[in-house]
Amino acid sequence: MKDLLRLAFDFKFHLKHQRNASRVLAGLEQKYGKTSAVDIKRAREYANEVLGHRRFAPWLYVYTAVAGCFKEGWIPDNFYGCTVVPKLKGVYGRLSSLKSLNQTLLRSDYFPDLVSFVNGVFFDRDGSVVPSTNVQRCLFESGNRVVFKLDDSWQGQGIHFFTNETFDIAAIQRLGNGVFQSHLRQHELFDRFGTSSVASLRMTTVMEQADTVSLRASYLRVGSGSETHVQSDSHVRIPVDIGTGVFAEQGFLANWHRTEVHPATKAAFAGMSIPVFDKCVAVVKELHRRIPFVHCVGWDLIVDHEEHVRVMEWNGEHNDIKFSEATQGPCFLGLGWEKLKPGHVPWDDRD
Repeated sequence: MKDLLRLAFDFKFHLKHQRNASRVLAGLEQKYGKTSAVDIKRAREYANEVLGHRRFAPWLYVYTAVAGCFKEGWIPDNFYGCTVVPKLKGVYGRLSSLKSLNQTLLRSDYFPDLVSFVNGVFFDRDGSVVPSTNVQRCLFESGNRVVFKLDDSWQGQGIHFFTNETFDIAAIQRLGNGVFQSHLRQHELFDRFGTSSVASLRMTTVMEQADTVSLRASYLRVGSGSETHVQSDSHVRIPVDIGTGVFAEQGFLANWHRTEVHPATKAAFAGMSIPVFDKCVAVVKELHRRIPFVHCVGWDLIVDHEEHVRVMEWNGEHNDIKFSEATQGPCFLGLGWEKLKPGHVPWDDRD
């Protein structure tokens, strides 16, 4: 019975990826024209001969349509989920879903965490219990707005905002486990792309050896309009050069269509670069060395108005790789991931 359930789960996982990839490809081809049949054939052959199954071809087709040609070495998103994640992370990547334990695991001042709430207990950055009568004072002694992120929240879901006036401890207890973070004021450069939500810099690092971390991909996520926070169904993504921090001339809307300007503010991407980018790189490498058993991590950062680097969260399980692969990849050459044998999907993989 367990084997049958596993097969059904795997089938559902790959079918969902096939449908998502096919939808993206159809939208791209409707906008920009058909993808080269020769490249499609190469992608299909690569999926079969190198990765081990044709079910890994659909995301390769998307990558090809975005890049304009097929490139050997790409890692399809569903291959990453069913093969790389379980074999190089195991259950330990799931620790990132426990946002309330950021400080316990990483012990870093780069996180803007204030107070965590777990199983009815409030505790501060040092792990000391905070009586419920003192929680509100701890949260608002240095500002009038905080963000509460539920454990296991993802793609912009499970995020709540509170002010000193709207804070309700009973409401928090009903919401469940999570972490309170300071509401951050972003660097003025990001205000060009909107001020209603805070931009985030996604940086993907890989633990190559016991003490060697490399940055493999980077892109900026900004809201498209009046959202209170960046969300996957409406975000705008701009590739960022991993060596220089310079923006690509073109960004991508949530439907993967290209744009040279922000859809709401009309600010151009060309000529912009991430402030203190070298510091951002140093921070994510430093943090990744503290969790070397999670071999690939997606970090969400912000550079604030004083040019301080703040880490909003880390993603250690099925972190997004498909956008970076399509726009900057192959991002994971030399790691031998393509040689791993396809496996089963982790039971709780969301994609």
